[in-house]
Amino acid sequence: MFSDRTNWKLTRNRLTEALDEVRSSRARVLDLTLSNPTRAGLHYDEPLILRSLASPRAMDYDPQPKGLSSARAAVVEYYQAQHGMHVNAERLILTTSTSEGYSFVFRLLCNPGDELLVPKPSYPLFEFLGDLQDVKLVPYSLIYDHGWQMDFPSLQKAVTHRTHGVIVVHPNNPTGSYVHVHEQDSLNKFCREHELVLIADEVFLDYSHNGAPQRSFAANQDVLSFTLSGASKISALPQMKVAWIATSGPAALVEAALARLEVIADTYLTMNAPIQWATPALLGQRQSIQRQLLDRVLANLAELDRQLSAQKTCQRLSVEGGWYAVVRVPVTQTDEELAVDLLRRKSVLVHPGHFYDFPSDGYLVLSLIVQRAEFAEGMGRLLEIVDS
Repeated sequence: MFSDRTNWKLTRNRLTEALDEVRSSRARVLDLTLSNPTRAGLHYDEPLILRSLASPRAMDYDPQPKGLSSARAAVVEYYQAQHGMHVNAERLILTTSTSEGYSFVFRLLCNPGDELLVPKPSYPLFEFLGDLQDVKLVPYSLIYDHGWQMDFPSLQKAVTHRTHGVIVVHPNNPTGSYVHVHEQDSLNKFCREHELVLIADEVFLDYSHNGAPQRSFAANQDVLSFTLSGASKISALPQMKVAWIATSGPAALVEAALARLEVIADTYLTMNAPIQWATPALLGQRQSIQRQLLDRVLANLAELDRQLSAQKTCQRLSVEGGWYAVVRVPVTQTDEELAVDLLRRKSVLVHPGHFYDFPSDGYLVLSLIVQRAEFAEGMGRLLEIVDS
């Protein structure tokens, strides 16, 4: 009755079952997996945000496949003000989310069974996006050696005649590693050699921990590139559903890609008018929100390092940006068993590394946007379990 593409394993995993058990006992759970910024105790300009959603202009239906010009102009302003670069508004396609942006690009590039190369470890959402678009996602490795690096030999081994592109997450979730300039140059060379496109996910681009500006793939002209981002992380407003695809590269390829993308976007017309008219105000929220989030991330990172310095069994891996940290722990059981044990005994929720396709056990992933007192208490309880 149902399609093979939705033939997922839908039974709950052991961690979810344990979480339900602990919550049913009314125990307070310290959630060190928090990814929802609207529940992280941030201070938003609520009156301004709500006013921006009440524009009378939203009563007029003006279907624009790429998105309203005023909304796209706000994205152009973001790149100019935040990254000192010009993005052509005509090369932008607005979407309701980066997930929808991925679906548009996957449909543009791939026939059923075609392949895209994806980093490992990385965000587990890719598996579902690939299934829903009938695209085969083939992993290439990120390796850790005094910092994370792209493993180009694994890219060479993964590419086949059915490969159409390479996905990079810049910075990666959860490793927090950026694609460095020399890696981007090598990546462009690899894509030219194999006639591949680049798909860059930059939702965490602005959250560089050392404050250094990071180069956006939206400026990449060497190969056809699709850069995805949006207000979900830029302004910590995931519920507002503002995202985009920025297309760059050789002019002829860009023109052909945009013509097809526009038809895809016109078929769905998913962006609603109130959100589009509010986009300038929503993206403007980043100026306050990013300061708050970076302060939180850096404070929690310092607390993590402080607690780790008092013991010898765990190690934090290098992180350059984003909202997460990876802690290497002794392998005395599977990561899932450790996470379940921690939840049941100490009421602390963490993500085991296998959720993100780490190649072996011995890794836990922690959110750095948790409120500071809760993060400190949760880390203390975690280390009690590991040390015991």
